[in-house]
Amino acid sequence: MTIARFLATRLLAGAVVLWAAATLTFLMMHLAGGDTAIAILGGPDAMPSEAQIAKVRAEYGLDRPLVAQYGDFLLRLTQGNLGQSYRLRIPVADAIGRQLVPTIALALSAAAVSVVLAIVVAVATARPLPGRRGEARRAIASTSELILIAMPVFVIGLVLLLAFSVWLPLFPIVNGPGWRGLVLPALTMALPLAAVMSQILREGLEDVLEQPFILTARSRGLSDAGVRLRHALRHAATPVLTLAGFFLALLIGGAVITESLFARPGIGRLMVDAANAGDLPVVVGVTLLTALAYVVASILVDLIGALIDPRTVSA
Repeated sequence: MTIARFLATRLLAGAVVLWAAATLTFLMMHLAGGDTAIAILGGPDAMPSEAQIAKVRAEYGLDRPLVAQYGDFLLRLTQGNLGQSYRLRIPVADAIGRQLVPTIALALSAAAVSVVLAIVVAVATARPLPGRRGEARRAIASTSELILIAMPVFVIGLVLLLAFSVWLPLFPIVNGPGWRGLVLPALTMALPLAAVMSQILREGLEDVLEQPFILTARSRGLSDAGVRLRHALRHAATPVLTLAGFFLALLIGGAVITESLFARPGIGRLMVDAANAGDLPVVVGVTLLTALAYVVASILVDLIGALIDPRTVSA
């Protein structure tokens, strides 16, 4: 299999993922109950008349059979038309574009922090470490990682808020200006991700540190830290790269909760507000953006792996 065919296969698989994400979101929003026409008119509190509801249903095609609505929905998507937000009364692309930059800043900050934490912890705690101190260090790190992985993101955020905004007022409770308002949200997202990454890195490092070429590197007089950072780490990092799509999903899922908890703008908070308001076009738009990011990350990782090791694309 050539690289071109390999890439074409991945692109086709990505298109299927996008179609499945859009279809499931469409069905879930329509089957969840509630009247979309009423949501468009401002919800039950707006007390719209039957005439207004009927007019909106006809205008948006909500009076048509579900299959016909689904067909129109797919046709618009193939044309790159995400529709107009029921709640904001603006195109969905504009609504997402306005909230995209804060989410990207938060995600990149969390990713950078998680990578640094994972590398430091994994390198410092991977066996073989001499003496009981090394074993204790590894046990403490493993236990802390399991706690962070099992703990819901909103709980981590609340603990950080109590510790560093209430007891030690170092950072703002809600969205603050500048880098100070980004620290706690980024840590909230980074800690569980770093815990997963450090476990994978540690296992990889422990396998690599037993390989013969490591003994050769040690025989040249390199320190233990030098061997781990210069030789073992790059080999142990491969499994982490293959899970880039999974880590991206963790970041996006964490953004939805974190932005709501810290009252930050972003597509996560936009998604929550749209789901609560029954704003189907926005929900679908954010879902497709999330799926697209996952697909692109997975394809890039597969392509990089194929270029590094062409055997992965061999028939």
